[in-house]
Amino acid sequence: MSSDREQFKTRLGFLLIAAGCAIGLGNVWRFPYITGMYGGALFVIIYLAFLLGVGMPLLTIELAIGRASRRSIARAYEVLEQPKTKWHWNKFWQIPGSYILMSFYSVITGWLFYYMIRFWVGGFEAGIQQEQASVEFSELLANPLTMFVCMVTVVVASFAIVALGVVRGVERITKPMMLLLFALLIFMAVRSFTLPGFSEGISYYLMPNVGSISEHGLMEVLWAAMGQSFFTLSVGQGSILIFGSYMDKQHTLVTEATYICGLDTTVALLSGFIIFPACFSYGIAPDAGPNLLFVTLTTVFSNMSLGWFWGGLFFLFMLFAAVSTLIAVFESIIAISMDLFAVSRVKAVIVNFLIITVMAIPCVLGFNYLSFVHPLGFGTILDFQDFLISNNVLPIGSLVFVLFITAKTGWGFDNYLKECNIGDGVKLSRGLIWYFRFVMPLIIAILLVAGYVNIFG
Repeated sequence: MSSDREQFKTRLGFLLIAAGCAIGLGNVWRFPYITGMYGGALFVIIYLAFLLGVGMPLLTIELAIGRASRRSIARAYEVLEQPKTKWHWNKFWQIPGSYILMSFYSVITGWLFYYMIRFWVGGFEAGIQQEQASVEFSELLANPLTMFVCMVTVVVASFAIVALGVVRGVERITKPMMLLLFALLIFMAVRSFTLPGFSEGISYYLMPNVGSISEHGLMEVLWAAMGQSFFTLSVGQGSILIFGSYMDKQHTLVTEATYICGLDTTVALLSGFIIFPACFSYGIAPDAGPNLLFVTLTTVFSNMSLGWFWGGLFFLFMLFAAVSTLIAVFESIIAISMDLFAVSRVKAVIVNFLIITVMAIPCVLGFNYLSFVHPLGFGTILDFQDFLISNNVLPIGSLVFVLFITAKTGWGFDNYLKECNIGDGVKLSRGLIWYFRFVMPLIIAILLVAGYVNIFG
């Protein structure tokens, strides 16, 4: 056990950073859209049920493994598994997951940085239409040099913060950044009340709509809610685990997981308050994915009075959401390197900066010089990288973590329960062992198979 391991100075620091790891682009470009599509408030209730039943338990598992082992995923299995077992072999495919995720997430974060700067220097003319906004986005994707420079800028900034250490860098910078993210989010959501399409947008977004559930079919709605509750927390590859290793033992893990899920869901819900009133005010149909941000909302902001200001502010909020994830996963990567190779933090930062930069190049070129490359039939290299993480590493990694805490050869349920219940707050009952042993693996397996059917079926 390493007694000199850094720990967060404040509980708020830990909660905001762990939430920062979970809060990302999916909260903004997927959650509001599927909520509006799949039944409004009814979908939110189904989503919250899955979040409580699947997302939160998985979060407590990763935090427990981190807090008990005081290691990154590079060494956590070895510390906790039974002698002569092979659970630690899983790290050899879980660790590359973080690198693949960062190789495309950093490119998208670069796009957000580019759009924020572009809005604030008045780079979008007033009153552009969706076709023009789409052309502008296509021009960015066709320009590998601009994308590469923006990607390197956000990666350098994020790694510089991680290089300073857990307390002096990650906690000191991420805490105010996340507080500012929430302040921006609340400010922009409140401002939506003044837009002409506010009531129309919010009724589309949250009005309970049984009709849309019957239109899409209950199974599709359940699948969408389960998938969103699962992927929103980034569990399965050990990124959250590292923050468990820097936690104190004053509060139970269910209590801390509740706060993290609460912050994550708040961002997702409030994002819809910004997006839908704006879209309905200007008669523009909301989209999902990158098009929502870079085409739909760019059109909306450029048609608003003071659009350069509101657009810049929105992309600053998005940049904070994405950079908080970069910092969190980079910290996990650096801790892995330090655990595996016993190198200094600064050396680990320099080497990993070079690795991530090189790994991001195929993603950047996938939209231009390598646009003819369609791995496994996916549209772009980024789409394929996203498939590797979302449909493979995260669900399979989560399944492994659940089996690790329930199997006798792994860490064992009683050890997990003991770690989970240390401190003040909500405690888990041993009666839940059947749920962790049978129900959760089944839910994750269904999610995994359904994901493949959805793509290749």
